[in-house]
Amino acid sequence: MTFAFAVPAADPTAAAAHFLARLSVETDVSDVHADLSARTRGLVVVDSRGPAAWAQGHLPGAVHLPTAEIATRAAGLVPDGSAVVTYCWGPGCNGATRAALEFARLGYPVKEMLGGFEYWVREGLPVVTGAGLTRRPADDLTAPRASVTCDC
Repeated sequence: MTFAFAVPAADPTAAAAHFLARLSVETDVSDVHADLSARTRGLVVVDSRGPAAWAQGHLPGAVHLPTAEIATRAAGLVPDGSAVVTYCWGPGCNGATRAALEFARLGYPVKEMLGGFEYWVREGLPVVTGAGLTRRPADDLTAPRASVTCDC
């Protein structure tokens, strides 16, 4: 017996349902970058962090809407029928999860971007700061150097 299977794997049908459910509410940095680069219509990417974090840097094309303001301001910033992707700082923060919940409660189709702003930056993707558009080198632990995707 291996450590990985000390608890037996789920039945394949149950596993497929589980993974499909996760993919229905989560997306990743590479897919969001591809959609933003393609200017996918009807997609609104929402940065749910506070003003200081937004000023430090954010995704190009993102809308700044802190979680506490979603219920009162979403209708004025996010058109009806839009698909929403939320992000916050990173995988150690559940702010994007709370923001996604707020959008779901308002009736928007919504997904959370796994990895948040941290992984966007670590993958070497562009960010907007007070100085303009910038990017850091990709972190070898999170992204291949020669590509913006892992080709998974």
